[in-house]
Amino acid sequence: MQKNLGLLGVGILIGVVGLPIASYLMVFKPTNKEIAKAREEVKHMQGLLAKLKEESAKRTDFEKANQQLAEGIKVIEERLPTNQEIDSIVRQVSDLAVNSGLAPPAIKSNKPLPAGLYMEQPLDMETQGDFIGFHSFLAQVEKMPRVTRIHNLKITGNNVDGPELKATFTLSIYFQEGGKVASAQ
Repeated sequence: MQKNLGLLGVGILIGVVGLPIASYLMVFKPTNKEIAKAREEVKHMQGLLAKLKEESAKRTDFEKANQQLAEGIKVIEERLPTNQEIDSIVRQVSDLAVNSGLAPPAIKSNKPLPAGLYMEQPLDMETQGDFIGFHSFLAQVEKMPRVTRIHNLKITGNNVDGPELKATFTLSIYFQEGGKVASAQ
């Protein structure tokens, strides 16, 4: 009977010690591996989600920047006359010169040139008057709502009785050919 009791004790001891070991090897260890794998997947997915949020924010910023650029282009295009309106702008510039106390300008029209998506109408101009009048004329041309540029400016003084200065320059008027809107092309 003591032998049976000893074997029974050893069996209980093996059961008490072996059951947790067997549970660990057959249940907990595989489950821990699955949990670790799931945590890695979650970590990976969170990284992808963070990148997606970042790209989404950039896209929103790009869309906003594109919208601002489109609005800026629209504002500039509104300042561009059509080729039919060039004559009225030339008359307006001539009137500005006369109103500033300058002699009516001599104007020679050159061939229109392509300027990016638009056209440039260069006008060779020559006028005479005093410095204050010429300065006033330039300030008024700068305030015009249309896109213009003055280049090749040459001012010569006159010491003889008569006008103080003679100015020759090229006034370029930018326009949309035939009223087409370049941003819609």
